[in-house]
Amino acid sequence: MRHRVSGKTLNRTSAHRKAMRRNLAIALFQHGAIRTTEAKAKDLKPFVERLISHARKGTVHARRLISAELGNRRGDRGVLMDDEGNPQDKGLLDVLFDDIAPRYADRPGGYTRIIRLAERRLGDAGRQVVLQLVEEAGAGGGQGGSRGSRRKRRAEARHEAVAAVGAEGEAAAPQPAEPRQADEDGKED
Repeated sequence: MRHRVSGKTLNRTSAHRKAMRRNLAIALFQHGAIRTTEAKAKDLKPFVERLISHARKGTVHARRLISAELGNRRGDRGVLMDDEGNPQDKGLLDVLFDDIAPRYADRPGGYTRIIRLAERRLGDAGRQVVLQLVEEAGAGGGQGGSRGSRRKRRAEARHEAVAAVGAEGEAAAPQPAEPRQADEDGKED
């Protein structure tokens, strides 16, 4: 019986799951989005959202809780790297508390989004997803307003093209054709 058993094992030991969650969460905070399998993303999402909720409080206690969750006791564990592989000035906790948490100050939850990808992973055909941090609508980086489906966008483009051609056609309306004149032979051109 499976009474009071929560979470998925992901066919890993508890230590391996914990390390995997930490590593994926650090990568998500560093890059803003990660590509992984659907099962790992579903397992990681509540973990990350709980960390962001703690970070929104901004207290010393919250900082220590997150440090313990991420295994950031020594300090070198939380050092983030830039694109060239050089360490950044800010540590992971500073990025989380100073950059990420203020973005969600007015948001009560739902800080992450899972987007399923069409292609599957080679080898085991595992479903791939992108787990990303949700951007605020005012930030301009998120999906703010949906562009609509491809079919709808193409239809709108056609309507705009027809309207543009119609506007040009009205400006340069064709003059009525003059009646044809018969040649000397009595034949029309």
